[in-house]
Amino acid sequence: MCILKYLGAPRNQPSAARKYLKGLGFSSLHTAPNSSVELHSQDEEVVIALGSNVGNRLLNFKEALKMMRNSGINITRHACLYETAPAYVTDQPRFINSAVRAITKLGPHELLAALKRIEKDLGRTAGIRYGPRPIDLDILFYGKYNVRSDTLIIPHERIWERPFVMAPLMDLLGSAIDNDTVASWHSLSGHSGGLSALWEKLGGESLIGEEGMYRVMPFANGLLDWSRRTLVMGILNLTPDSFSDGGNFQSVESAVSQVRLMISEGADMIDIGAQSTRPMATRISVEEELDRLIPVLEAVMSMPEVEGKLISIDTFYSEVASEAVSKGAHLINDVSAGQLDANMFKVMADLDVPYVAMHMRGDPCTMQSSENLKYDNACKEVSSELYSRVREAEISGIPAWRIIMDPGIGFSKKTEDNLDVLTGLHDIRTEISNKSIAISHAPMLIGPSRKRFLGEICSRSAAVERDPATIASVTAGVLSGANIVRVHNVKDNLDAVKLCDAILRQRSAPVKFRQ
Repeated sequence: MCILKYLGAPRNQPSAARKYLKGLGFSSLHTAPNSSVELHSQDEEVVIALGSNVGNRLLNFKEALKMMRNSGINITRHACLYETAPAYVTDQPRFINSAVRAITKLGPHELLAALKRIEKDLGRTAGIRYGPRPIDLDILFYGKYNVRSDTLIIPHERIWERPFVMAPLMDLLGSAIDNDTVASWHSLSGHSGGLSALWEKLGGESLIGEEGMYRVMPFANGLLDWSRRTLVMGILNLTPDSFSDGGNFQSVESAVSQVRLMISEGADMIDIGAQSTRPMATRISVEEELDRLIPVLEAVMSMPEVEGKLISIDTFYSEVASEAVSKGAHLINDVSAGQLDANMFKVMADLDVPYVAMHMRGDPCTMQSSENLKYDNACKEVSSELYSRVREAEISGIPAWRIIMDPGIGFSKKTEDNLDVLTGLHDIRTEISNKSIAISHAPMLIGPSRKRFLGEICSRSAAVERDPATIASVTAGVLSGANIVRVHNVKDNLDAVKLCDAILRQRSAPVKFRQ
């Protein structure tokens, strides 16, 4: 016997619940599992938790999400990714955990059957309870319903005691009540403050970064705990016309030498660009960009010094992104956040590498036009416009745990706007958190290095003379909340970053990169 209770009807009006259920094909509140009255005629919002600790955990997640979409489960939001210690049965490998919100027409038992098929297809066997598994898919919430049967209990009965479930759940829901269904989920916690109060009771954000649970990003078949210190990304321009070092590194030999220098100076990442995005830059074709990029990328990937470093490709072309990743690149850095290539999000969803989405209005030729420089409140407008691009990326299939945000310092902004953004990174993140907690947790990258606004403030017309101002801007940005800084001069900016991390003592532990 299965008992489904509709949570939206007033307690003193059971007839309202019956009337609602009858409209969906229910004759009563009591049904048999998998019977003809399973919910299937109306979209229902659901929350599904994911866990894996056997085999290639990241690949297991990727395949599970793909199978879910193919099974009629339309994923709308992703939580962050967590690496967690095993619970209950502790003598087993560490898990990765997350959760998704989705829309489905499948009834609760139909949904359970679909998830069980996915688990089986990905190699899960009966095993021991709470033991190792390639994939674990649990229904946390289903619409506004309580479900009780021999095979299914919703809400999942152990949500409230599991931080590794509550953390991704709060990424999806936060304290905001964006619809009646979410309101019902909060009410199920049994706490007057809803799920938020329960999360705080468990320890809340203070639990993240402890030995039991880390918020991580997948990088190069490993997991990067990016919150432990600020990362430095060195810039390698292969262009003849970049504003700072155009023409300096057009040969493979000079490019490799520069990469070797930046790595020796302490760069965590190298960002390779073969197309200039300076104001009024002439756009080159995919073919020309690849001709510049691929010989250098192949040479760089073969360097022993690159072991343990992350190679980023600065491009707004999906074809370039795809080819670069096939050659070993770990990250795609898109100054347009998908606006200059309609296929970028779809391609990135399949590539399964992190994606930097940067704020920019227009393109390099139009971004500094008077129309694109109009802001009433730069931080609010940047946060809103950047969020809309990231949400579109997420809906297209790029999980929130693979997204890095860049507010686009120097792109479609006046000097005062750049200063507002540089010192307002926390405000930008807060604005985004009001719309999506998971996206607001994404790493924040800034790239003020040698930009024109620094020259205007310091009266330095030559870009190479702006390194002291760059160091000051990086310092302001890191203290404001930046997690990654993109710079030409690695050595001096690394010193500034180290000082900032020392000031922000709680973030001073070494980055953990685990295979």
